[in-house]
Amino acid sequence: MAKIKIRPLDDRVVVQPVESEDRTAGGIVLPDSAKEKPQRGTVLAVGPGKLLENGQRGELSVSVGDQVIYGKYGGTDIEVNGDDVKILRESDILAKVVE
Repeated sequence: MAKIKIRPLDDRVVVQPVESEDRTAGGIVLPDSAKEKPQRGTVLAVGPGKLLENGQRGELSVSVGDQVIYGKYGGTDIEVNGDDVKILRESDILAKVVE
């Protein structure tokens, strides 16, 4: 994806979902209506962190380029530069993928 022109606020994270498979293990082609919603993606941008009561910013646990797993119905889907992305709160991210 080309450089993204969006800057999330507070503890929000912009994620590009990884597309689900078009075929099953047996080779059956799946229509769009039968595909699972993606739950994994790549972090494209992160906000500055949640504003704490003492006036400082909390540090985020994810950074640009991380592979993450998030809740199936979490976040907000939007289109940026012709690509579908998802904006999530850091708390909607369930795990970082370590390879």
